[in-house]
Amino acid sequence: MPVVLTNIKRADQDAADALAQYGTATVHEAQGRTGLMHQRLRPVWRGAAISGTAVTCTLPPGDNWMIHVAVEQCRPGDILVAATIAEAHSGYFGDLLATSLMARGVRGLILDAGCRDVDDLEKMGFPVWSRSICAHGTVKETLGDVNVPVSCGDTVVNPGDVIVADNDGVVVVPRLDAPEVVKASQARIEKEEKSRARYKAGELGLDVNNMRSRLAEKGLTYMDQSEWEKR
Repeated sequence: MPVVLTNIKRADQDAADALAQYGTATVHEAQGRTGLMHQRLRPVWRGAAISGTAVTCTLPPGDNWMIHVAVEQCRPGDILVAATIAEAHSGYFGDLLATSLMARGVRGLILDAGCRDVDDLEKMGFPVWSRSICAHGTVKETLGDVNVPVSCGDTVVNPGDVIVADNDGVVVVPRLDAPEVVKASQARIEKEEKSRARYKAGELGLDVNNMRSRLAEKGLTYMDQSEWEKR
């Protein structure tokens, strides 16, 4: 039975907002290299960096009806995650739906299908990460679900989870983990700043990251070229 779940539980808003500043790569590393969506999902225009709470929907092939249904369930700070139930590349989304989502304070769309009107979307400043760009339109005939767990970019997204997206891709943070992932991301940034300062001072990654002993354990040998030639 197709269903729309209302009044979903969302991740802590402060945590969801904070994760945007760290970016996809840092958040992915900070939560143990989990949650990264497949790299086929790329921004339709470059430069946006967002985070927010997920509203989810499922889409039948060539049919974007449930995006219209999902818009009603969105509130400021959300990111819509739209997953097809079978591989599809039609242009499910364009500037008109973006206008509707922007009016509700939605920060962006993650779409495991095709997107169109990309020039207009960039002018509007509405970020979309999609599988492809395609001008082919869709119909409105078949029902799906809103705010159920979905698989998008080969990654499970539950309604209310946090989505972080930028030029590097898209990562999902489980709803209840968001505050701890913020702390872990900040700790990772602070560690990287210390390493960056050492790199700027001319130190090598071999020493900054204590790699020499492990390389030796693996059997890496240093030899002068002249010695090598004598072998």
